[in-house]
Amino acid sequence: MTESTNEQIPGLKQKKVFKIIVLGDSGVGKTCLTYRFCEGQFLDKSEATIGVDFRERTVRIFNEDIKLQLWDTAGQERFRKSMVQHYYRNVHAVVIVYDVTKPETFHSIASWMQEVESHGLSKAPRVLVGNKCDCGTPESRLATAYAQRLADKHGMPLFETSALLDTECDNVESIFMTLAHKLYSKQPLRVVSVEGEPGYGVVTLPRQRRPQVTAGSDNCLCS
Repeated sequence: MTESTNEQIPGLKQKKVFKIIVLGDSGVGKTCLTYRFCEGQFLDKSEATIGVDFRERTVRIFNEDIKLQLWDTAGQERFRKSMVQHYYRNVHAVVIVYDVTKPETFHSIASWMQEVESHGLSKAPRVLVGNKCDCGTPESRLATAYAQRLADKHGMPLFETSALLDTECDNVESIFMTLAHKLYSKQPLRVVSVEGEPGYGVVTLPRQRRPQVTAGSDNCLCS
């Protein structure tokens, strides 16, 4: 790599791109969460994902645009078997989702964690999300303290939210922005795309000095 890499090259746009995979049992609301974050509204008519549902959104971190690519995966084993290697290729971060009103989806987290680690992502940033806080009654929902213990065990922040409620928009935003900040500070790769040309290539640029992030809590919980 020559020093010319650092020069401003006409016709090139430099942008970091991160692939975030969203895992969890079928019906926990993975598609609705990614749709809410990318489109800013609830997906009224959501059908079961077959294979992969892909969305992306550009966000601004420290005055720099970065692109988040969200891969919403099918929860059904019969749809995932033939594509599981494709899911985990070049993944930068992981979101694991469960339904707070269905304990069985929470108990499945152990198998999802095992799958993540089997694909070499034990050190990738991960978050645990309890979705559908708008459903059921407080007594029927999985206790936050119970979920928090599991999140702490695996070193993950816990978010409890609802993709349906407009009042939870900021919380849904926090899920993915938490990962965006973590990825931005760790990854030196930039994706460079040529204006007017399809596709892109990857070049490695020297890591630049960035402003210090004020330390804060990773957890963002709603009850």
